[in-house]
Amino acid sequence: MGLDIQKSILVDVSANSQKDIFNLISHEAVDRGYAEDSNLLLEALNERENEGTTGMMDGFAIPHAKSNTVKAPALVIFKLTEGVEWNSMDGKKIDFVISLLIPEEEKGTTHLQLLSKVARLLMKEEVKNLLKEAKSDSEIDSILTKYIAK
Repeated sequence: MGLDIQKSILVDVSANSQKDIFNLISHEAVDRGYAEDSNLLLEALNERENEGTTGMMDGFAIPHAKSNTVKAPALVIFKLTEGVEWNSMDGKKIDFVISLLIPEEEKGTTHLQLLSKVARLLMKEEVKNLLKEAKSDSEIDSILTKYIAK
């Protein structure tokens, strides 16, 4: 499985909190047609976060949601202008968000495959550095496509 799913990549996103980011993800998903109801998606993101932090290491977070409001698997990716508190595994602020949005009926297949691919990607120092240094959405898209397809 490559990365042939819908994705929205935004750089220079300004947010003050994890709550702001979840709201932005929910609205971006609805605006792009990935989901039908921003409130239901926001609820799903919060429910998952309450189970345990999605803040990884080195400024990356991978919030994810499985919900009936999601029409098809999608990624919403934000490169933030400044780090936000997230209760990350290493205690660092988050400045790069890769959000996975999965329809409820695909929770055991697509969700696990995609989450696994993104998590493995973020274990590669080279990839993390390239993503942090990227200046545009197309650059981030190229990096993800290149490394997730491996």
